[in-house]
Amino acid sequence: MWVRTRAVVAGGVALVLLVVVGALVLVRRIGGELRLPLTSRTCTVQADGRVVLDADQMANAATIAAIGAQLGMPERAVVVALATAYQESGLRNLPDGDRDSIGLFQQRPSQGWGSPQEIRDPRYAARRFYTALKKVRGWERMRITDAAQRVQRSAFPEAYQKWADESAVLARALLGDATGAVACTLMGTPVMRGATAVAALTRNLALDWGLPGDDVPTDLTGLTLAAADQRDGWRYAHWLVSHARDHGVKRVRFGDLEWTARKGSWTAVGGESEARVVAEVYADS
Repeated sequence: MWVRTRAVVAGGVALVLLVVVGALVLVRRIGGELRLPLTSRTCTVQADGRVVLDADQMANAATIAAIGAQLGMPERAVVVALATAYQESGLRNLPDGDRDSIGLFQQRPSQGWGSPQEIRDPRYAARRFYTALKKVRGWERMRITDAAQRVQRSAFPEAYQKWADESAVLARALLGDATGAVACTLMGTPVMRGATAVAALTRNLALDWGLPGDDVPTDLTGLTLAAADQRDGWRYAHWLVSHARDHGVKRVRFGDLEWTARKGSWTAVGGESEARVVAEVYADS
């Protein structure tokens, strides 16, 4: 009886292990097909919906949205671009893909999208996508997936639609149509500190938003951005939080709300009369 019980238990354990291993293999296969991340996720976006991303995905999404705004593209174009990058790369700047596909949108040098080095630049890739989208007659009235497909020519033309809702949430937040909507929790050692971080922030704000560097007051601890209105302020504030990990951002404040890397959330800190966004970076150690 004891031997039989041990055999039954052992068989049960083996079955459980088999199920677990099979589930892991399935998840990895699905993740590979959809190119979705299997890493920890640290950023939450809430704007009439909720999206959770990791820091790399968040930074890429913020750059895609900013380039769209800089080019004067409407919010729907940003949704199309984000949905396309979601499907093609999982919002990751991939070094390779199917055949010679590269980057956020899996653009191919052999099809005239640019050189491999150019396509690996998220800003270049986003610009090329928006430029191609503008050439599609009537894209504004198309479904998200149809507009994306006219640019991408994918073998799976309906695949982009499943990311439409998530992309709409991201676009609302990153284009400044929501307050305190992007919150990232950062752990570990900052990638940059001090003057190096401030210089990188200034340079990349200019690249993403077209802001002249001379118009951004800086010092060794951070920078200040003038905001024409609430929408502009939240565009910049959300971009700064989205890029906090790779730029050593410690604190962002706009109006009466403040985000800190330590807390990872926005909290009320009292009124701010000036229309400006203030970012503080980690000091040199």
